Formats: sequence, C-alpha cells, structure tokens
Amino acid sequence: LGTWIHKAIMGYTGFLVIMRLLHLTFCLCLLSISNGDVSYSIPEEMKRGSLIGHLVKDIGLDAKRLSVRKARLDMAGIRHRYCDINLNTGDLIVAETIDREELCGPRASCTLKYELVLENPLELHQLHNIILQVQDINDNAPQFAKDAIKFEIRESAVKGSRFSVDQAHDEDIGLNAVQSYTLERNNHFILAVHTNPGGGKYGELVLEKELDREQQEEVKLLLTAVDGGTPKKSGTVVIHVTVLDANDNKPVFSQNVYKLLKNAFSSERHFTLEIILRTN
Repeated sequence: LGTWIHKAIMGYTGFLVIMRLLHLTFCLCLLSISNGDVSYSIPEEMKRGSLIGHLVKDIGLDAKRLSVRKARLDMAGIRHRYCDINLNTGDLIVAETIDREELCGPRASCTLKYELVLENPLELHQLHNIILQVQDINDNAPQFAKDAIKFEIRESAVKGSRFSVDQAHDEDIGLNAVQSYTLERNNHFILAVHTNPGGGKYGELVLEKELDREQQEEVKLLLTAVDGGTPKKSGTVVIHVTVLDANDNKPVFSQNVYKLLKNAFSSERHFTLEIILRTN
C-alpha cells in the first residue's frame, strides 16, 4: 500500500510540474503576441478622419470583435486625442490634426505611443503598443526676429571688415529649416554664410568696397533667408547701414590768396581779416 501511495503522489507531482510548464509556455507565447509593437509614420497636419493604417490587419485581430472587446487607445500625459480606432473597419484614423511644432518643438524625433487595450471578462487582457512617428512638413517660413537690422559703420572701415547678422528662425527642422541666405546686389557688401555648431545657418556682411559718407550717408540692403523644403519658403529683412563720419579730410581755405587793401585816408591802425577753413 505504501508503495502504491508513493507512486500516486509522484505521478500527481509530475502532472503538476507538466501543467505548470505548459502554463508557463502558454503565457510566454501570449506575451510575445500580445505585446507586439506596431509602428506608423505619418506627416503632420493630416486632416481629421484620414487613414493612418489598417490596424486590425497589422496586429492580426478580427475587426468584428473590436466593439465587443471594447477596444480603446490609452496614452498617459497627453490631453489631445490625436488618433482613434474606427470600430467598424478596424482602421487607425486621425482624430485631431497634429501640429508637430506645437507637440514636439525643435526635437529631431516626434513620437506618440499608445496602448491598444482589449477587454473581455471571458478572455485574457491583451495589450499592443501603437507607435506614431510624426514627420515634419514644410509649413513654416523663415522669420527674422526684427523687421529691420541696423548697423553703424565708420567710413574708415577697411575692405574685408565683417559684421555678423542675426540669423533667421524657422520652426521646421532638418531640410525644412533655413538652409541659405542671399543678399541683394549692392555696391559695398557681399554675404558670407556659415554654419554654427548646432547646425544653424547665419550670415556675415563683408565690406567689399569702402564706404564714403560724403557720397552716401546710408546704405539699404535686402537679406533673404531660404529653407530647403519643397516648395521652398523664404523670409526677408531690411538692413540699414548708417555711415559714420571719419576725420578723413584735411581743412582747406576757401580761397588760395587773400588780399588786404588799406585806404590811404583811413585813420584805423588795426584791421580784421576773416579767413574761412572748410572740411568736406
């Protein structure tokens, strides 16, 4: 009897071990299926109702069961509902227009991560991660911080002198941001364009022909910033250069020869002579 009881216990224990292993294997398989990530890449500014992707097909679910299983998208920390599920078709659609600049600012990557939750008391809870990569479009033009940029430059400035210009700002990123500057043709300045450590572009005025205040007291230039989007967008600013005087002219007499004539009948012993010196 003791031997029979021992065998029974060992058999029952073996059965429990096998059942535990099967349960663990089932859970691991379910985890690999349930926690699969599905990723979509979409441009910003898509209209409400636009198709993002065929969600049920991509995750292998039956569209007819979405409503029964109370399918929903959850995302912590975001008050806007940017996307939703069409429970009739199983498609992932745009619920609210996405402004990438408002959502992510200047960050290179703009990602929304949702959890697809399926509920049913008769089945295990399943969870899928839905990842949206929001791509930038060229919906912003370059802008300068001020309507005009002002410089005061002495006419004694030598050829090759450089003057940094405030760079334009573009809320878009990458190629859609500012890529180049152009300067309207003029008699005195050319433009040199540089790249700062952060990748932004900025310009420098380079004096190509020396200034002469006596000929021109003010120089007006038109600077244009251009992005790299398709189609390209641009912004402009007027540069006012006030030419300051330099002591670059010697005084000269108003005439070369001065003659003083004395009346022979005059009783005056002292005379006043007015001499005028002029500078240009």
